[in-house]
Amino acid sequence: MSDSLAKAEAAVTEAQTNTAVVQLALAAVELAKVAATAQAQQPPCHHQAPQPEFNAKKWLTIGSLAIIGGCVACALALAFALAAVGIAIGATCATACLIVLRSMWREYRGGRA
Repeated sequence: MSDSLAKAEAAVTEAQTNTAVVQLALAAVELAKVAATAQAQQPPCHHQAPQPEFNAKKWLTIGSLAIIGGCVACALALAFALAAVGIAIGATCATACLIVLRSMWREYRGGRA
């Protein structure tokens, strides 16, 4: 009886080992399926997307507006510079006039003090 018991235990052990091997093989197959599915579902690369067409009119418009804006800014800077020169000339003339008038006033009042 113990011999048949030993045979039964050996059969159970072999069945458990076979079951573990089968389960490992099934897990490997499932893993391969998941990997294949994941590879198939990856999004396409962005560098393979079609490039939009070059729109020359848009870039010519942008360039023209930039040039016109630069010209307007330059004209305003020149106008400001001329106004500053005019103010400086006016201030110099006013100062000279006041110095002459002060001298005349002192002479009129009776001598140099």
